[in-house]
Amino acid sequence: MDKLFARFANATAKATGSPVAFLLCVASVLIWGVTGPLFKFSETWQLVINTATTIVTFLMVFLIQNTQNRDGVALQTKLDELIRASDALDAFMGIEKLTDKELEALHARCQRDADRSAKIAAKANAERQSRRSSGGKGADAMSASSEASQATSPQARSRPAKPSKASRASKAPKASRVTKPATVSRK
Repeated sequence: MDKLFARFANATAKATGSPVAFLLCVASVLIWGVTGPLFKFSETWQLVINTATTIVTFLMVFLIQNTQNRDGVALQTKLDELIRASDALDAFMGIEKLTDKELEALHARCQRDADRSAKIAAKANAERQSRRSSGGKGADAMSASSEASQATSPQARSRPAKPSKASRASKAPKASRVTKPATVSRK
């Protein structure tokens, strides 16, 4: 039943979102308007368009909502898989289930981390520019500076090393891999 409804909802959403469907609706309204004088603009004539638009709107709300729900779940699943497969923090998986307050706190934390990273990058660029202008292009000094900035980055401090993609690919996926959304505490 679910698959049948999903197919019906997809087909209906595709058909009703087409230019042809829009033109048919415009034509129907024009025909209705032109027939007004024939029916002397009676209450029955007005009731026809009111009833038709109400029924269509009522049914379309549920079809559109179903399509949006499935698209949202599919998008979240894809994003969760990208997070899981990448070096991003697993704590971001499932954050769509957090409360607004928790999302705001998480956003504030990400903003602080981004600001901190930007300061570190600006400091490293300034150091690099000063070395270039003074003529000291020592590869060892630049490499040490780069390693120091990576060690102080928020990601390096807050995340344990993930296994390589090759080692993850060799393991069978586990159902327990999907974690409960992290709760963010205020400090």
